[in-house]
Amino acid sequence: MSAVERQTAVPADADGLSALRRRTSAVLIASQILGGLGVAIGIALAVVLAEDISGTESLAGLAPTATVTGTAVLSVPLAALMTARGRRPGLVLAYLIGALGAGLVVVAAVVGSFPLLLLGMAAFGAASSANLQARFAAADLAEPQRRARAISNVVWATTIGAVLGPNIAAPAGRSVSGLGIPEAAGPFLWAAGVFLLSALLVAVLLRPDPLLTARALAPVEEQSAEARSIRAGLAAVRASARARLALVTVAVSHTAMVSVMSMTPVDLDHHGASIDLIGLVISGHIAGMYAFSPIMGRLSDRLGRLSVIGLAVGLLACAALLAGTAGGSHWQSAAGLFLLGLGWSAGLVSGSALLTDSVPQPARAAAQGLSDLTMNTSAGVGGAAAGLIVAQAGYGWLNLIAACLLLPLGALALFTRGRRKADTAISEIPRTPRDTDG
Repeated sequence: MSAVERQTAVPADADGLSALRRRTSAVLIASQILGGLGVAIGIALAVVLAEDISGTESLAGLAPTATVTGTAVLSVPLAALMTARGRRPGLVLAYLIGALGAGLVVVAAVVGSFPLLLLGMAAFGAASSANLQARFAAADLAEPQRRARAISNVVWATTIGAVLGPNIAAPAGRSVSGLGIPEAAGPFLWAAGVFLLSALLVAVLLRPDPLLTARALAPVEEQSAEARSIRAGLAAVRASARARLALVTVAVSHTAMVSVMSMTPVDLDHHGASIDLIGLVISGHIAGMYAFSPIMGRLSDRLGRLSVIGLAVGLLACAALLAGTAGGSHWQSAAGLFLLGLGWSAGLVSGSALLTDSVPQPARAAAQGLSDLTMNTSAGVGGAAAGLIVAQAGYGWLNLIAACLLLPLGALALFTRGRRKADTAISEIPRTPRDTDG
């Protein structure tokens, strides 16, 4: 056991462990509210700022793409740090990198450098990586039968920041008008401050570290450093059909959501929707993503992860059908986007819980980092391709392609469920002494 782990305070009894779970959850929820607020404040005007600096609308979309890329690229080294040192150092570093990125964006706006802006947006993505990893930190100490609910409570906390952020962006921009900073860069200055506050909160209050405590509570044979390496995490996912299903669930759900959501404002605008109406549709979508996650967590714990993965496939398919055939029906587009958010929530919560269930405790942090890398990389590709698909074939075809992505996920979920039932049936066959010996 490492020196870091020997310093971990392990609760002496069940009451102490229960109190630690509650305190850990409260700290993670608070940091998630702040982290979600910081990300939402910055992203709200990122495209506008990119267009102002680059001088062309065609390059404006590279700003959010850089953020997604940064989130994906940074997820692996951050997961490696958490694997070696625990959740607290990884989350603190991620928020500090996010704050540095937000600061670089402000500098880029002042000097008018588009490459520096993209670099800053990529580093800004580290804060999103921290927000994603926080859901796994909530699962470290959770009881297996309550693991999905622990994850969903942290996901739910993002609702507060996601709703407040865009509404604070305008006042944040006006607040820097006398400092020589472009108004569209003001939200990033605020975001940097929020990320620093998040880092301080986690550094001071996330003690003892949930991941290190979970390891200290694990059997002695699971505490070797070799069993916790990134390579061990990859091997654990390869060895488990349920872990592979979890990885595919999170990646497909996120890709379908990002692809359709990113192009919906464009489609609504083409059909005469006002900016206010577009804002309401996106707000409903965000509510679907986060506000109902505790329900998805409870369902996942009660009905099982595979059942909620099936629900995610159904909801995402219905969303694609409604949004893809809406045409000029704005209410139908709104309903489709709301279901798209619900389907994403079901897929993220159930997939994250299933991944945590399916790999050995030492390899979890590494496997979870791999999950975030996969989901953000695939979503980045999907988001980039979405614009080309809409430009060449139309918004309806984009939704059809998103629905087709769900087919292999549904088939894999059915195969995994059938295989599990078969394994259970075999395990219940009475064994004779000859069977046991053989």
